[in-house]
Order: sequence, then structure tokens, then C-alpha cells
Amino acid sequence: MALGYLLGGGVGTEPHGIELHREYAVMQRLYEQIAEWTGLTVGQILEEDLPEAQEERQSVGSIRETALALAVHDILAEQGVHPSALGGLSLGAMTSSCLAGALTRQELFGLLRSTRLCPDPDPSDPAHALAIAAVPAGQSVETFVGGFEGVYVAGDMGDTADGALRIHMLGGLHEPMAALAGSLPEGLVTLMPGRGIAQHTPLRAPYQTFIEPHIDAIGFRTPKLPVLSCLDRRQLASGEDVRDLFKRNPTTPISLPYVYEGMHELDVQLGVVVGPAIPAGLLRIPFPVVHVEQPEHIEKVVSSVFELGIEYPETGLAPC
Repeated sequence: MALGYLLGGGVGTEPHGIELHREYAVMQRLYEQIAEWTGLTVGQILEEDLPEAQEERQSVGSIRETALALAVHDILAEQGVHPSALGGLSLGAMTSSCLAGALTRQELFGLLRSTRLCPDPDPSDPAHALAIAAVPAGQSVETFVGGFEGVYVAGDMGDTADGALRIHMLGGLHEPMAALAGSLPEGLVTLMPGRGIAQHTPLRAPYQTFIEPHIDAIGFRTPKLPVLSCLDRRQLASGEDVRDLFKRNPTTPISLPYVYEGMHELDVQLGVVVGPAIPAGLLRIPFPVVHVEQPEHIEKVVSSVFELGIEYPETGLAPC
């Protein structure tokens, strides 16, 4: 009966973890260290409004989300709680690789900070969008998008808790995305406000080309804990597997079931979830999970571990 950490992806557009930061000195020290590595202030990392420019906004938001995930890990480690397996969506998969020792924290934050240098799209280029598709059970998401050129399936979040729907993320050009949403009954496809980057689709190829040399500069190592990929149904077994995930992530669809089904096969019986990309209570996950956003959630994780008899490593990996 193992403990798994499920880390959400996306960009931390809203402040999260303010109360945790106020409560735990280990998180305060971590944020000060991240500020030194990135040149940002603690306030920018924690709670201030994000920049307006697309790639600068993406960079700071990614740093915010990653900082929170590492902080929750470090807070739980102080309580003697350590993960047996790790995985996440997109940025969460990258953070999981870092927590498993495949790259250092400084290397990860350096990479995330370098993304701000990627040129923003030309204002004359067609706008992009992301959307959530709620596909009724028994139907295929491909039937939703098949008639709309420039719309792609960007992610599979799995079934809802009641099994009535399968949740997918769509990405593509804004105009056909809006047309798709308008052609279906309300609520089946919903554009995500403020999300103007078509992540995990071919439209993100220019960013992928930009970031590849920065990824190549990192000496990835074999993870010291099981890390479940969100791009394929497998564990990341080598440093080259991790590098491959980092490189393919911008343009490859993600899958939450790949992660939680892989954890289930490793006998994970309790999951710690960090990040709003994995919403509480909505999805059918094959083991109980605790979403951590507030100090009381830390206490709930610790008590749940002992109540359920969860086994996990007696010592965690030292932060690298």
C-alpha cells in the first residue's frame, strides 16, 4: 500500500499556497531560494499578478505552480511523509522528475525561467485557445472535433466520478474552437478563459523548437523513484526517458489515466494531489486522494497515511 504524489500541470494564474507559506518556515526558505535562482521576488512567485506578455506570463506562472508542488513535498517530508511514486500532468510530470532526482531544482527553475525568452506570437497571427470537453459515456471525443479543422485533442483527464462523462482538454485556433463550442449543447465544450496557448497540440511547435536547446543543456539522470509518464503508458526508466518527455511535452497530448493507472499498478492506495488542474471530487481515480492547498490539508495527509496503513520510504530523497 504505497503513497503517490499527483502533480497538476498548467500555469498558476491565481495565487495558491499563501496560508501554507505563512505557516511553514521550510516553504519560506524554499521560496527565497527560488527567488535567488530566477531573479523573481518571493511576492512574484507567490501571489502578485502575472505579467501580460504571453511567454513571460507562462514562465512566471509555471514557476509559481512548480514552487507550490515542491513546497508541499518539503512540508510533508518534515512530517516524515515521503512518496513511493510520482507523476503529473505536463509541468507536473517535469516537477515529478525533479523530485525523483532526474534533474536538480536549480536546473528545473532555470529552464522555466528561460522560457520567457521565447518570442511571443505576432499580433496578426490567429489567436489560440484551450477548452474542456465533457464527452458523454460511449461517445468518442474525435466525433466532437472531426469536422473542425484547427482543433486538436490535447488531453484526456479520464471519467467523471459518476462515469457519465469523459473529460478531455482541447486546444487549437480560437475561431474554430469557438465555432465547435457553439455547435454543441451548452456545457459540452467550454472555452477556458484567459488560456490563449494551445498546449499539447502541433500549434505549440515554435515553442518546442525554442526550448529544445535549453533541454539539451541539462544532464538528466535516472529517476530514483518511479515516475509515471503522462505522455505514454509507462514509467520513466532513464535520464533519456525524462529528456524525451521534456522535449515532447509541448506538442503531445497528455493523459491523467496513464498516471493514476500506472500508480494503481504500483499498489498506490493514497494520492496527494497538488494543483488546480486536477479538480477535487470531479474525476474517478482508483484510490483515495487528498488535495493540498491549506495547512489543514497537511494534517489530513498525515492522518490518512496512518489510518490507511500506507507504506512509504522511511527517508526521502535529499533536495538536489
